[in-house]
Amino acid sequence: MKKLINRLLVIVFGFSTVVSCSEPDNAIYDVFDGLEHGAVLRTLDRVNTNYNLFDLSSTFEIVIEAQDEAKGGLLSEVKVYLSYVDKVDDGVDNNKTDLLASTIPASAFTTSANGLPSTSVSLTFADALSALGLSAGQYAGGDVVIVRLELVLTDGRTFSADDASGSLQGSYFQSPYAYSAAILCVPATPFPGDYVIDMQDSYGDGWQGSGVIVTIDGTATTYSVPDLWTVGSGLSADVGLPQYVSNSATVTVPAGTSTLTFEWVSGDYPSECTFQITNPSGALGFDGGPSPGDGEISLNLCNE
Repeated sequence: MKKLINRLLVIVFGFSTVVSCSEPDNAIYDVFDGLEHGAVLRTLDRVNTNYNLFDLSSTFEIVIEAQDEAKGGLLSEVKVYLSYVDKVDDGVDNNKTDLLASTIPASAFTTSANGLPSTSVSLTFADALSALGLSAGQYAGGDVVIVRLELVLTDGRTFSADDASGSLQGSYFQSPYAYSAAILCVPATPFPGDYVIDMQDSYGDGWQGSGVIVTIDGTATTYSVPDLWTVGSGLSADVGLPQYVSNSATVTVPAGTSTLTFEWVSGDYPSECTFQITNPSGALGFDGGPSPGDGEISLNLCNE
């Protein structure tokens, strides 16, 4: 596999460079001399990352842990900022930018299974609207609340979304610092009809372990872009062929369905994955990626 070979070549080259250096004053030592370590807020669980237009008690909640060079010992506090994206084209601008909603001190953290400081970040829809200064008529289904975290260390350094490279947002660190909480219209029972999932892979070698899992009344089906390296030809020359670039699937939800869930699961290279889900009415229900967040997908059904 091309990606794996490239990685191995880099590792072998790096290893040979280190073992061939006999003096400690080689260039590699100069590069890492005085290196400053960073810090991350890893997402342990996305309990719920959307709001329900009809339920002011609906809650955004994630579980995070802090990691730094002192195993969380440098944690001072985490600041929670909110922004609001007004997507209704009615001539009125209700956008809001970076308003401080709360501050979580280090004392509010407990110790995770990884031996690091951990806490839950939760905010009800009512609390979010209050922090944003929005009242009835100023928010609508389809709008988005952006929850941004800022990690503050005891030495004064701060880390937030601007520091989150693709590697930090990927499946290992899960540290995007910013989360999009869509305001959805959640029906009491699923809307029947045909849902269309359009899937893309930007590299052109398929989704390598990633997928959209749809569960209808307990029966689960996984949809993805075929993986070139496992179910495909396995030939690097075939990278970019149409079948490894995109795929589309229609999910039919029968009338009388009791439960319907859509879920995203990340495999390798989730930064290459994007997908859209179209509702039975033809309206866009969800637009995800790159690097979609693992967990249940809440569709925007406000236009159904």
